[in-house]
Amino acid sequence: MNFSLVSGDASRLKGEVLVLPLFESDLSDRRKAPDALLRADRKLKGLLVKSARAEGFRGKSDQLFAMHTQGRVAAGKVILVGLGERAKFEPEVLRLAAGKAVKAANKMRAKSAVFWLPTTRDFQQCVKAAVEGLSLGAYRFERYRTTNKEERAAPRVERVQLLLPPGQEKDQAVQQAVELGQRVAEATNWARDLVNEPAAALTPARLAEEARQAAEAAELKISVGGRKEIESLKMGLFLGVSQGSGQEPKLIHLSYTPKDPDAAKLPPLALVGKAITFDSGGLSLKTADSMVDMKTDMAGAAAVLGAMRVVGALKPPFPVHALMGACENMPSGTAYRPGDVLTSRLGKTVEVTNTDAEGRLVLADMLAYACELKPSAIVDVATLTGACIIALGHFIAGAFGEDDQVVWSLIEAARAAGEEVWRMPVSQLQKEALRSEVADLKNSGERWGAAINAALFLKEFVGETPWVHLDIAGPSQSPKERGYLNKGATGIGVRTLVELIRRRSDAVEGPEAPEPEPKMKPAGKKATRAAARGA
Repeated sequence: MNFSLVSGDASRLKGEVLVLPLFESDLSDRRKAPDALLRADRKLKGLLVKSARAEGFRGKSDQLFAMHTQGRVAAGKVILVGLGERAKFEPEVLRLAAGKAVKAANKMRAKSAVFWLPTTRDFQQCVKAAVEGLSLGAYRFERYRTTNKEERAAPRVERVQLLLPPGQEKDQAVQQAVELGQRVAEATNWARDLVNEPAAALTPARLAEEARQAAEAAELKISVGGRKEIESLKMGLFLGVSQGSGQEPKLIHLSYTPKDPDAAKLPPLALVGKAITFDSGGLSLKTADSMVDMKTDMAGAAAVLGAMRVVGALKPPFPVHALMGACENMPSGTAYRPGDVLTSRLGKTVEVTNTDAEGRLVLADMLAYACELKPSAIVDVATLTGACIIALGHFIAGAFGEDDQVVWSLIEAARAAGEEVWRMPVSQLQKEALRSEVADLKNSGERWGAAINAALFLKEFVGETPWVHLDIAGPSQSPKERGYLNKGATGIGVRTLVELIRRRSDAVEGPEAPEPEPKMKPAGKKATRAAARGA
């Protein structure tokens, strides 16, 4: 999708569709109505607003109204999309509205659109949100469809003119917001492709090849190791999970290093992604229904890889590493068994009580390896527990960690990026659930507090390194169409990680500015520390 910034009269700009995002007050009080709406309405002899009201359109969020212009406006059709109350507006509202509008435009088989940008606070963030919403909303995964060829070949929106409101200059910062929005959306859609791919197509070797191509495009370094390299690193947990599959496991390591020698010596940020390309549950076999979507168990790795595609363009003033242990969890005569004791890279032994709690085993070896890079912080992203879905549903990710500064910096980055994240406890009261009679700990505890138990297990392998565990089991897939989302993979995590890196870059390069107070007060033994600083 190509974007350009324009100014002028919305009713005179040529495009097959004119999209006008509107607040509730824009329709309830004509004195507050934007010039773009008033001009279009005058050209249509007052029928635009009158017809919209007659159809029940009030500018509420998630509302949409479309109308043919009969040649009275330069665009063939006008789409009004609701933003809700102005007082409650956030860029994510515009992102969702843009996604909904582009889906409607595609159904109209439009190839070009004019998208009016409303006057809002944080205008550059809103420009970025609009670009992301339009690009994400246009996404469809149809690689394996052979029917409805006419529908699949139908025109889609390819060109968008972003119409600046009066008083907003077409400056370099706005153009940069457009470019960043495009990069982030493209990376997110790429991650969605990976997650939507069938497991037979996206094997560990294929994921490693996708990572290699992404690294080459972003000018990053990459190393990919096989079973022998994993054995030499003494990653017994990773090897245990992978041994039941005929697919060779892959250890994937991408790295970005600044060209400035002084910046290259700074402690890196480490990203770790869960990369189970298919999870049958192993010998603790899942039910058929539970196994259907397990091709998506590498969504954490997809998010990390998507973020690394953008890191090459952001060029942060500190190194960034991404680590993934890619394998399948399969039942076979060589599969690891309940009751087995595995030895991690860190030397800790783990009793396997449930082979379906495999993600934390692979992540544990990856986290221990990441700690050896002496990072300033580690963020792991994983579709780790069904318990987190029970707690937070399908649209909210859970964040676990004891370092308030790092946890809240991630949560604030997620909020700015429009991805919902809620802080969850890492309580030592649950630690007893991981106690083993034959090893240092076991990989699965009791049912109650299962998401906390998983986080506590991971914590055993990070030592004193500041660390955040992001459980995306729920929001990695959308159960329905919503705004810019389709049913299926969402690419969650890409936007949050990019925003986190961008904020940390600003903190390193410039004077440290105070962050806004978080909406939720920090919990835990370090609650007196600053809530959400980007460094």
